[in-house]
Amino acid sequence: MQKHGIILVGHGGIPKGCPQELVTKLKRLEGQRRAAKLPPSAEELELDTKIRQWPRTAETDPYQAGLETVAARLQAQLNGALFAVAYNEFCAPTLEESVEALINQGATRITVATTMFTPGGSHSEVEIPEILDHLRPQYPGVEIRYAWPFDLNLVASTLAEQVKRFS
Repeated sequence: MQKHGIILVGHGGIPKGCPQELVTKLKRLEGQRRAAKLPPSAEELELDTKIRQWPRTAETDPYQAGLETVAARLQAQLNGALFAVAYNEFCAPTLEESVEALINQGATRITVATTMFTPGGSHSEVEIPEILDHLRPQYPGVEIRYAWPFDLNLVASTLAEQVKRFS
């Protein structure tokens, strides 16, 4: 029997109190690495982990708190499917960590969805697919799907409903 897992991926935010120089240095290293088409250096990985593991509360990271609230409401609508949250940057867990966690819970089919709805974003159009392409060979017995792109008519309808609430 297949166990279905679902991962909601959000962008991730920088928590208040995290030194800006850490973030600046991380982004500089990422830019240099991408330009040179190299794997992450030990220094970049260390900075990334330090920022992702920075202590957070709803007050210091309202983005994480908001995504977790959406995630809980989504999970309640998923008929008991295994569920995890992941973040593209600045916050833990990573998409790789969440995929591994669901597989460790027995997931044999994983659907990844993102809160980044519009086309043109590097996270949703490039980074998430690259990560999933890298993970699939590591887990050949697991079907990993990416629920992308969004139907822009549905996105527009959702936004129209939101606007109507305030009109």
